[in-house]
Amino acid sequence: MVSRSYSNLLELASGEPSSLGRLRRLIPRVVTASGIVPDIDSSSSSSDTDDTDDGSSSSAPNGRTIIVANQLPIRVHRRHGGGRGWSFSWDEDSLLLQLKDTIGDRAGGMEFIYVGCLGHEIPPSEQDEVSQVLLEKFNCVPTFLPPDLLSRFYHGFCKQHLWPLFHYMLPLSAELGGRFNRSLWQAYVSANKVFADKILEVISPDDDFVWVHDYHLMILPTFLRKRFNRVKLGFFLHSPFPSSEIYKTLPVREEILRALLNSDLIGFHTFDYARHFLSCCSRMLGLTYESKRGYIGLEYYGRTVSIKILSVGIHMGQLKSVLSLPGTEMKVLELMKQFSSQGRTMLLGVDDMDIFKGISLKLLAFEQLLLQHPGCQGKVVLVQIANPARGKGKDVVEVQAESHAMVKRINETFGRPGYEPVIMIDKPLQFYERVAYYVVAECCLVTAVRDGMNLIPYEYIVSRQGNERLDQALGLSPSMPRKSMLVVSEFIGCSPSLSGAIRVNPWNIDAVADAMDSALEMPEAEKQLRHEKHYRYVSTHDVGYWANSFLQDLERTCRDHIRRRCWGIGFGLGFRVVALDPNFRKLSMEHIVSAYRRTSTRAILLDYDGTLMPQASIDKSPSQQSIEMLNSLCCDKNNVVFLVSARSRSTLSDWFSPCENLGMAAEHGYFLRLNRDAEWKTCIPVADCSWKPIAEPVMSLYTETTDGSTIEDKETSMVWCYEDADPDFGSCQAKELLDHLESVLANEPVSVKTGQNNVEVKPQGVSKGLVAERLLSTMRERGLLPDFVLCIGDDRSDEDMFEVITGAVDGHSLPPSAEVFACTVGRKPSKAKYYLDDTAEIVRLMQGLASVSEQSLETFVSAQ
Repeated sequence: MVSRSYSNLLELASGEPSSLGRLRRLIPRVVTASGIVPDIDSSSSSSDTDDTDDGSSSSAPNGRTIIVANQLPIRVHRRHGGGRGWSFSWDEDSLLLQLKDTIGDRAGGMEFIYVGCLGHEIPPSEQDEVSQVLLEKFNCVPTFLPPDLLSRFYHGFCKQHLWPLFHYMLPLSAELGGRFNRSLWQAYVSANKVFADKILEVISPDDDFVWVHDYHLMILPTFLRKRFNRVKLGFFLHSPFPSSEIYKTLPVREEILRALLNSDLIGFHTFDYARHFLSCCSRMLGLTYESKRGYIGLEYYGRTVSIKILSVGIHMGQLKSVLSLPGTEMKVLELMKQFSSQGRTMLLGVDDMDIFKGISLKLLAFEQLLLQHPGCQGKVVLVQIANPARGKGKDVVEVQAESHAMVKRINETFGRPGYEPVIMIDKPLQFYERVAYYVVAECCLVTAVRDGMNLIPYEYIVSRQGNERLDQALGLSPSMPRKSMLVVSEFIGCSPSLSGAIRVNPWNIDAVADAMDSALEMPEAEKQLRHEKHYRYVSTHDVGYWANSFLQDLERTCRDHIRRRCWGIGFGLGFRVVALDPNFRKLSMEHIVSAYRRTSTRAILLDYDGTLMPQASIDKSPSQQSIEMLNSLCCDKNNVVFLVSARSRSTLSDWFSPCENLGMAAEHGYFLRLNRDAEWKTCIPVADCSWKPIAEPVMSLYTETTDGSTIEDKETSMVWCYEDADPDFGSCQAKELLDHLESVLANEPVSVKTGQNNVEVKPQGVSKGLVAERLLSTMRERGLLPDFVLCIGDDRSDEDMFEVITGAVDGHSLPPSAEVFACTVGRKPSKAKYYLDDTAEIVRLMQGLASVSEQSLETFVSAQ
């Protein structure tokens, strides 16, 4: 059995919410903490951890998944009579419930537990009873937020700040979303903390998966990760994620990004949303992502945060069952009589009444259609179903007033007795009624100016497929091909998956009107082909497929949790977890100093940029402190110290002229000298630089087109640097330049490599590994077999040195008892076995070793 490991049980104990005690007796599986409940490593838990999955299954993980969202999939009603008591029922329209229904069979009996708020305020005196009923009958754990906190959290920060911003609405004035309000942000943090406390009451962190949904709970991952470093945590954003130019206006932008990165898997509906998130991580946090075997991952303090791109689907079973209802059939016949029997064609819009759904733009486009195509007057009807807005405020009132005014104007202009061009339905409809409208509509119009996903087109497609019962009612042959037409906005999440739809810019009124006309006039065969293509996709990518795929990826991402060493660093919302391979550990000052003291023949290889000198420094020349430190190391007769850099030999000679005994390797080791007075030698035969006239024009072209980039022309190499350029554009240009240079230099004796913010062309065979080999062989030839080797570097070019010195013991270049320290800067995948966090720690380490050498020298002089 693997022992359960928690980062800070004392903190868990002290931070326990007051409601934990009462819920513990209600919930069979609870997290345990020393001093509160029985010991976490008791043998009773062995059954939970012995049956491990090898990860080879293609289904979602077995066990339990905790689904966390702002709203529970529960309908609440006060019992008749006005006394105590509530009635509860499942909300069949909730995505969270549909997720459970559709994934159950595929997941092999996975258990789901829900954590979230109820849609009704429950008096504190009744909360215990309600909690017990919901847990026992519905497997739900309600989160009770005080009314004031709920209002500031949901209607305040979520709806006034996050929701508008994520839909590209900047708070340019108090009327447009409002200025940032710090108290609302604090309410958001407090509410997320309450959700975290509720999860802590029910979670078994070694076994359970936690799946958090949407923008209401974006900082929840930090609270969970802080309590349990190895929690298996996924997050899915159902709204758009804005571009970095929009997102970076948010004053708490970094706090939210870092909180999301405490998840193991982050899901988005579209690549655009994921790309915007990755761009924000790059520009604001300096993180880069990689794609490996189809999976996108961000390295964040040793943890790989995976990115999932898959749009949600609909509940096919539920929709098909609604299509089979007698009420649906009756409503369809009623609508056929109202429209088709009158020779009229229905265009359908189904939208929430809010500012981003583009209802007014749709009405303007329909008005334009009637103006440009008089033949449509009296024959085409737009039915607009306007669902109640989820938020509230002045903007909702304005949208309602504007929409109704437009409907009135269009009907007065183009209406006639018995014909209303626009029918606005602004009362709630039963789902079966809405489905009946789908069945009858010739075309569905979705013209939102920004929407995270929007499943209306999917529901429309499946409804138009119909069933045998509806075919009989409509007098259709079962073998008759089905047809449907969609006009969808380019700015909604489902648009990329609907390749047969007519995509429009909803702001272009003429284009939307033309798209409506095209949908009406398109040949029947074309409509059938488009419908068939859409139905094939929608029916196979339902909500179960989406949920199953997400949970599979979450299990895959969390598979190596147990074998990594984890600990938390940082305070507040800056908290993050460092996760390292067991064999990759931080270099201990005490350990290396001890080894340094007891050894007598030492080889020290140091990179410069990014190791002794921070990459962000403007002045790259060494400080006087660095010169004195290197001299102290070099004056120790037991040391051979080498500086291995990509810089030119003239620069190194100039900068380190005070260091008489310092060995140096320039241009990645092409040039080499053992001390200041020695001649520079080459590690390989003299390089042929005839390739430079070929490479220079290419690099110059990219320099001209990439603001902030420069060219460094060295004796044997050329480097294109984009450290000061836009990170996204610079990285894109670097990839293009790499391909371009590899093409034009294919027949030249050079290699083209990418480094940290650069692309370098250098002679083939040159590497820092050659320097390490040359140093060890030279010392061996002189009878100096090193018993201490220290090598420190920060980028890919230094990996060659790490490989050489770590393999030197096996290759008999070093004695078996030699102390070997290969150390990289920062926690990242490396051939080194040790790391230090930054250049400041490197300098402190080297100063410590230098002081040991100085003490040894003083002792020797005193003894003389």
